[in-house]
Formats: sequence, C-alpha cells, structure tokens
Amino acid sequence: MTATKTSAPATMSIWDAAHAADSRRPRSVQTQLGASDTICSRRAGYILAGAERTNAGDKRAAILGTYIHQGLLEDARREYGWLVERTVADATLRGHVDVVQLDAATAARLPKRHRPVHPAEVVTVEDVKTKSSRIWDRVVRYGPTAAEMRQVLLYADLLRTVGFADMPGQRYLHRLGPIDVQRIRFRFVCRDTGEEHIQEFAFDEWLAAEARWWVDRVLEAETPEQLRRDHDGPGLSAICNNCPFVNACWAGAAPGQPAQTVLVHDDADRAKALADYVRAHERYREAKRVKELARAMLDDSPAGDYGENHLGWSGGNDKKETDVAAMVEQFEDAELVVPMIPDTQAMVAILRRAGMVVPRRKAAGQKTARTINVSRARSRP
Repeated sequence: MTATKTSAPATMSIWDAAHAADSRRPRSVQTQLGASDTICSRRAGYILAGAERTNAGDKRAAILGTYIHQGLLEDARREYGWLVERTVADATLRGHVDVVQLDAATAARLPKRHRPVHPAEVVTVEDVKTKSSRIWDRVVRYGPTAAEMRQVLLYADLLRTVGFADMPGQRYLHRLGPIDVQRIRFRFVCRDTGEEHIQEFAFDEWLAAEARWWVDRVLEAETPEQLRRDHDGPGLSAICNNCPFVNACWAGAAPGQPAQTVLVHDDADRAKALADYVRAHERYREAKRVKELARAMLDDSPAGDYGENHLGWSGGNDKKETDVAAMVEQFEDAELVVPMIPDTQAMVAILRRAGMVVPRRKAAGQKTARTINVSRARSRP
C-alpha cells in the first residue's frame, strides 16, 4: 500500500498556532506590580504607568518554557500534593508562586485532601526556571540572577507578612494567615536535555527588605524615565530585545545607529565610555593571555574532574577530504564527462544532483581542531 503524503501550505508554521494560542491567554490588568516584573526598574515603571506594549519580541523560547513549566508543576501537584501556582498579594505587589511546600505542622492545619504526600522539613517557597543549554553551565556555577532572587524573596516575604491571597480556589489557604517561610529553592530545568539542578537558600530578612526597597523606589518614581535601565539595551541584551517597552525605553537613536547612542549627551559621556572601553580591553587582553597559557598547559591532560571543574575534549579526529581519484572513477563508470583538469567543486555538485555518494578519504597527517570543553565538576569534592 502506498502512503499518501499531505503537507500544510508553505506559509503555515506550527509556531503560528502556538503564538495564536499564547495571544489568547488572559493578560493581567492588575494595578499592583507583579513580583516577576522586577527584572528591570524602568520596565516595572512602564508597567505601573500602563504604557503601550509595542514590541512582541521572539516568544518561542518563552512558550516552550511555559509548556514544560506547566506540565511539570501539574504532575508534581498530582503526585506529591504540592501547592502550585498559588497567588500572593498585598496592596502593592501581586504574584503567582510556582510551589509552596508546607512543613508537617502547617500542613496539619489543612483539610486532609489538601495535605502534601511528604511534608517539607520547613516551609519552602520554590521557583521553577527553564534554561537553555547555552547558559546552563553558568546557571549551575552561579545560580539565580539578582532579579530571580528578588522575585522569590518577594514571594516569600508576602507569605510571611500576609499569607495566601483571599480568592476563590485558595480560601482554605488564606485562612492559614501569615506563614513562617524558612527556605527558598530554585529548581532549574534545562530545556534541551531535561537536566535538573537545585539550589536552596535560607530565607534572609535583610535580603527581603532590600527587595522591598527596590519595589519602593519604583513606586516613588513619577515617570518611568526617572528609573534606571538595568540592562544594556537591544542588540546587547536578550531581555531588552524581547521587552514590550523597548521602543519607548530606547527612543531617540538616529536611523541605523545602535540604540545605546542615546546614552551619550556630551563630551564627558564620550570620555567615560572611552575610559570604560580601554579598561575592558585591558582586562580582556590579560584574560586572553591567561586562557591561552592554561590551554597550552592542559593540552596533554586526560578528560576528568579536577577540583571544581570538569575537563573535556572534542575534535582531534582524522580530517576527511574529497577523494578526487575515486570520483573520477565514478564519473567514468557512470559515463559522465570528466573535465580535463578535474574541478572538484563542480564534480561534487554533479554527483549530488545525481543522488550519488561523494567519495571521501582521510587527509594524510591532518586532524580536526581539538577543542577544550570546561564545565562544572560532575562529582564535586
């Protein structure tokens, strides 16, 4: 039986469906600042001011992250009885906590059907973050960013001061009142490999107060433009590239010029930028020298864990090249015209058009480039 192949129109993409579904998701019209909106001071200011969102950005990674995020949390809710996607709020802040794990004493105050399968040692607020493999090593080494830490501290602080929000579906949680959160946890999941990495911190009242201070400064500003930009701008920051307010935030650059040119107003700004450039170049030059020396020292070292880092190697394989003599034989066997002076590229193109395999051979004495790969030690000392 012959299978019938059908294909969608060339202009149709599965992402069209994903973006359409994403655009129909309900958008918040709350007057409070969202804890997840604290990624940038000026962006938070635009949100509070009700500024128009003029930049859609590339949402594909965010949509994939949402799919993974929702699936994992729902499965954890069903299997473990975790409290997931619960709302916390006060007069100025509002947010949705990914996971709250209650200790035995607090869980005992809930109806039995709402208690976790395994209570936590202490009340823990958890945030699940999906990351790409491109930045995974940095995540594992250095943990959450300042903005991610601020977000979870605000969630924990809201639970400690007012508890769960009073709203349908969680009034049984609201009746618990303020909860003594003792731990915050980040659960990082790599979107590409599924690898999971967990980092925990004891709740710190001073850091929570600092996070609140950050919010207070945003609320005090009369206009968004009075607030600082916390990132380097479009073209240099993925956060800015996908910010809905990037056009308003970085307005004023001449056509064809980088948006960052709006940061220079006079010769004093030019002098400072030049000084920054010189200092950065010197640090780069010294760092490059140290890296090259270390690379040379490690050249004959076997792969493995050394201290806090893992050494790996890739490449160094036999290099392949087109076998011209074998290709000439193929041409003759196929009764194709062999050029008087073999033109390798043209002959390769002819073989490929004919659906024939292009013969390859090892290049004598040549190897592919050997590349060093350094990551966090897989079994830390």
